[in-house]
Amino acid sequence: MHDTVRIALDAMGGDHGASVVIPGAALTLERHPDVRFVIYGDSAVCLPLLDQHPKLKAASTFHHTDVSVAMDAKPSQALRHGRGVSSMWRAIEAVKLGEADVVISAGNTGALMAMATFCLRTLARIDRPAIAALWPTARGESVVLDVGATVGADARELVDMAIMGAAMARILFDIDRPTVGLLNIGVEDVKGVENVKLAARMLKEAEYPSFTYHGFVEGNDIGLGTVDVVVTEGFAGNIALKTAEGTAKQVAAFLRAAINRSIMGKIGYLFARQAFTALRNKLDPRKSNGGVFLGLNGIVIKSHGGTDELGFASAIDVGYDMVKYQLLHKITGALAHQDSMPAHPVKDEEE
Repeated sequence: MHDTVRIALDAMGGDHGASVVIPGAALTLERHPDVRFVIYGDSAVCLPLLDQHPKLKAASTFHHTDVSVAMDAKPSQALRHGRGVSSMWRAIEAVKLGEADVVISAGNTGALMAMATFCLRTLARIDRPAIAALWPTARGESVVLDVGATVGADARELVDMAIMGAAMARILFDIDRPTVGLLNIGVEDVKGVENVKLAARMLKEAEYPSFTYHGFVEGNDIGLGTVDVVVTEGFAGNIALKTAEGTAKQVAAFLRAAINRSIMGKIGYLFARQAFTALRNKLDPRKSNGGVFLGLNGIVIKSHGGTDELGFASAIDVGYDMVKYQLLHKITGALAHQDSMPAHPVKDEEE
């Protein structure tokens, strides 16, 4: 394990920039005194905020940058104009140069993925990185990937995602053999598109020491927590994520309306206040903030752009765990095991 975790921060990323990043880092430092920060941003904005948090300032190295990546910038434009000079690029580059162990940004997702892929490159055998997210479930939490890095994935890429997602789950959930499921339109072997069915056969036939393949799971299984890791391609994964976020907001709105509809509803709320508080905490997106870019030669964490300091601190906490418990080492070891296995045909056999 690392004695000190060095975290690079893009202080200008997100809807609120340094006003969230700096206080969020201060919260993390309270929980993890072994953290040291390397912060990149506009000194006129960041230094007054750092002065308000003397312990954080003492545990940080600050670098001024003139350029920040806009939240609506196209990835190609961000890469062209922000490479080498923006707070986002400099923070990523700190990982490449060995000056930091992980980078956290709440900035433009597409730009962050483009810059991270260009700067850090992908691991051997990984063609496209994936974004893995923590998902609150009836059993606790699950890892779901890909939630929007790339659209489409062939069978081998789905298998690679299973390997990487399992490595992340082992760290976060402290379990030796997490269960992995492939998202599908049914649990029967005959259902689904060919690349998903082929990935299922590949996962069934292999013996992975680091996880157990459960089989197909459906959309409702994500919230139930049927498996520890749910694997899908980015198009379906992003729709599932946005649908879940919208449903959580809808349920909260329904509850507020029902409580305020009558005096009896308000009285009932007083008696059930503890239960409602527990539900609110369970559904609070800030508690599970922090998407992990898997498949890169470095650890990159994407915070939600609109989060507050509590949510940003949660994203930093995810990065801390990924470093402390050696995510890259676990992933590369599992991928090496996959490479040592006999090759599988890339096309489905005719029925």
